Amino acid sequence: MHTFELAAFFLFVIFATWLDLFVLHKDDHDIGLKEAAITSLVWILLALLFSGYVYWRYGAEMWMQYIAGYTMEKALSVDNLFVIATIFGFFGLRGGLQHRALAWGVIGAVIMRSILIFLGVEAVERFTWLLPVFGVFLLITGFKMLRHDDEEPQSLEESRIYRLVSRVLPTYPGFDGHAIITRKSGRWQLTILGMSIVMVEATDLLFAVDSIPAVMGISQDFFIVLTSNIFAVLGLRALYFLLAGILDKFRYLSVGLAFVLLFIGGKMLATPFGIHVKTWVSLTVVLGTIAVAIAASLLIPERSSPQQAD
Repeated sequence: MHTFELAAFFLFVIFATWLDLFVLHKDDHDIGLKEAAITSLVWILLALLFSGYVYWRYGAEMWMQYIAGYTMEKALSVDNLFVIATIFGFFGLRGGLQHRALAWGVIGAVIMRSILIFLGVEAVERFTWLLPVFGVFLLITGFKMLRHDDEEPQSLEESRIYRLVSRVLPTYPGFDGHAIITRKSGRWQLTILGMSIVMVEATDLLFAVDSIPAVMGISQDFFIVLTSNIFAVLGLRALYFLLAGILDKFRYLSVGLAFVLLFIGGKMLATPFGIHVKTWVSLTVVLGTIAVAIAASLLIPERSSPQQAD
C-alpha cells in the first residue's frame, strides 16, 4: 500500500497547507493575478516533479496513468470553478476570504477524497463487477454534460444542496473576521464564510463522485489515483484566482470533458469482454481532447445572441 510514500506525501500536504493558510495568507489579502499565476505554476511544477519520481520508481506505465489522471482531474477542477464562482458571488466573499474559503475547502476535499478513493479501490479489488458499473455511471454523466450546455444555469437559491444546508445548519447572516463559526444570540452559528465553505465542500463531493470513478478507469492503483487527484485539488485555489475573470471563455471544456468521460466509461465496460485499452491510448485521448476543447474555446469566436446583434 506504499505506506512510507503515502506518509511522506501527506506530511507534504499538511506542511504546504499550513504554509499557505497560516503563513503566506494569514492576513486575508486579495490575491493578485501575478501571485495566482506564480502559485499555480509552482503547483503544476510540483505535480510534474512528482511524476518524475513515479517514472523513476515505477516505470513508464504508471507514469502515463498518473499524467492522464492528473490532467483529467485538473480539467474537471476548472469545470468545478464555475460553481465555486457562483457560490462566492452569491455570498459576497471578497478576494482574501475567497482564498480562505478555498483553503479550508481543499483541506476537507483532501480528507474526503482520500477516504472515497481508498473505499473505491478496495471495493473494485473485492468486487470486480463494480468497474463496469462505474463505466455505466460515467456514460450517464457524460451524456448529461453534453446536454447541460442547452439548459439554463441553476441559481444557488434553487440548489437542493443550498436549501438543505440552510435548513439544517443555523447561519449568522454576516461575517466575523475570518471565523467559520460565531456565537450569536446564545448559540453557535455558521458565519457567511462558514456557509460558503460548507457549500464548496458539498459541491466538491458531487464532483468527486464523477472524477474518482473516471480516474479509476485509467488506473486502479491506490497510490496513483490518490496522488494525481490530490495534486490537482491542491492547485485549485491558485487556479481559481488565475482564471476567475475568464472562466466563461472555456465554453467548450465541458463538451471535451464529456467525451473523455464517455471514452473512459466505454473502456471500463469493455474490460469484462477482454478488451483492454492501452494506457498510452488513454493518455493520448485525455490530453488531446482537453487540449482541443481549450483551444476551441480560445480560438473560435463566440456567436453573438440576436439581442446583441440588434
